[in-house]
Amino acid sequence: MQQLKTRQNLSVVTVFLSVMAFFFISCKEEVKSTVDLHYDADKVPSLNTDSVTMLISDSGLIRYKVIAKTWEIFDRAKDPHWFFPDGLYVEQFDTIFSIVATVKADTAWNFTSKKLWQLKGHVVIRNKLGETFKSEELFWDQRQQKVYSKKYVEVFRPDKMTLHGMGGFEANQQMTEYRFWNVKDSPITYNEDQEANADDQNNEEKKE
Repeated sequence: MQQLKTRQNLSVVTVFLSVMAFFFISCKEEVKSTVDLHYDADKVPSLNTDSVTMLISDSGLIRYKVIAKTWEIFDRAKDPHWFFPDGLYVEQFDTIFSIVATVKADTAWNFTSKKLWQLKGHVVIRNKLGETFKSEELFWDQRQQKVYSKKYVEVFRPDKMTLHGMGGFEANQQMTEYRFWNVKDSPITYNEDQEANADDQNNEEKKE
């Protein structure tokens, strides 16, 4: 009788160990399948945030205010960048926190390592003089402090003629000095300070 009971206990222990072994093997396979899941850092953002308002500083001073509906961060991508798929609005400030320029775009990328912004789709930039720049694509290079495009660019200037560039545009970061290429087969360069001085000189000549 004692031997029969011992055999029954051994059978129960054997079944228990078999079940536990199967359980651990299953868990191990499940963990392995989770670890083997492919993660594409160029397609899947490491952070996704809605309704963003942030201030960006440069050399210790707040220079930009950024507002966006969606902000996706790809900091582990081959070319780390921020992505704004649902539009972007930016205000640029001077040293006394006055707005010197505004930027709007349907879609935007900020390539953080390069300090390069790509603005695409109904891009509208307005400078401190009230001039409005429109294009389907503009690039903003913060390192070189310039804005440029190879697309068509239109500049609306209050009380002055509207300028059109068929492809080829470059400006300083404040958008007060700019030039066009492919405008009647010759480049046009515009400098706000030079034009202001010329206007003053013309006014003085008229008074004389």
